[in-house]
Amino acid sequence: MKKFLNQPEAFVDEMLEGILEAHSDQLKSVADDVRCIVRSDISKNGKVGLATGGGSGHLPLFLGYVGKGMLDGCSVGGVFQSPSSDRMLEVTKAIDTGKGVLYIYGNYGGDVMNFDMASEMAAMENIQVVSYAAGEDVASAPKGEEAKRRGVAGIFYVYKCAGAKAEEGANLDEVRRIAEKAGDAVRTMGVAISPVVVPEVGKPSFIIGDDEMEIGMGIHGEPGIRRGKLLSANDVVREMLDKLLPDLPYISGDEVSVLVNGLGATPKEELYVAYRKVAEILRRKGISVFKVYVGEFATSLEMAGFSISVFKLDDELKSLLAAPARTPFFEQFQLEV
Repeated sequence: MKKFLNQPEAFVDEMLEGILEAHSDQLKSVADDVRCIVRSDISKNGKVGLATGGGSGHLPLFLGYVGKGMLDGCSVGGVFQSPSSDRMLEVTKAIDTGKGVLYIYGNYGGDVMNFDMASEMAAMENIQVVSYAAGEDVASAPKGEEAKRRGVAGIFYVYKCAGAKAEEGANLDEVRRIAEKAGDAVRTMGVAISPVVVPEVGKPSFIIGDDEMEIGMGIHGEPGIRRGKLLSANDVVREMLDKLLPDLPYISGDEVSVLVNGLGATPKEELYVAYRKVAEILRRKGISVFKVYVGEFATSLEMAGFSISVFKLDDELKSLLAAPARTPFFEQFQLEV
């Protein structure tokens, strides 16, 4: 393992200390705990609170989307580990302005359990909490079993639209409705060609041949749907979209946003090579693209690979996607719709 570390067990807290030092104008910690992150202006916004949480190792997911127009707080776990319910409660208390709090998190067992516990504890503090577990990875469960799917990079769209709705002053039920609507409108498929090394473990989380790829692998190294020889970028994208597009389905006349997400060690140049083929396939199918995002939105430390998320738009979701947002890791001015 070759990493720029001090002590592996200090990796998460030192990373968080660095983020708070670098972005003190936008973020702060609460409860004397660097793993409890909220917006610096949290006491001023007077709206429904949005909280997320998850394991470290995925920057800019999860805490990278805490900021104006998106989330209000995030509880942070160890590398690939769910944050504790106690930390989630501290974040909840810090962001509640009396209008309730929406939890948005990925559909993973530990996260579901701990967010449910935090919600129960928040109720004892007289804070109303509702939840939405995002799960849009089509490789993780078949169509018809969407409730079993993992949440991956497509959760970005849930954050973006629910955050925009909350900024409008909508009530808790309306913000929850938008989160669910956005989650239902997105599908993701990933591919990986190299493993990840968790600092405290010090060795690869799985083994894959130098000439191999795995279609559908999860962001923690969960098994995909096919392992085989590495194909050309065009062939990889074609195979991914052949599985992704029929799932919703996306059809001629649809308008979408596309997210091509690098998993941590894939050059941006290669991501644009991939998007070139995505654009060609969508154009041929009569699907128009409103907004494209290319870069790192949900990573897995140094894993090489990428994912494609397609977000089906209607007028309401398009307007919310176009709204401005500013976080330490994401900034967008108002888009023309």
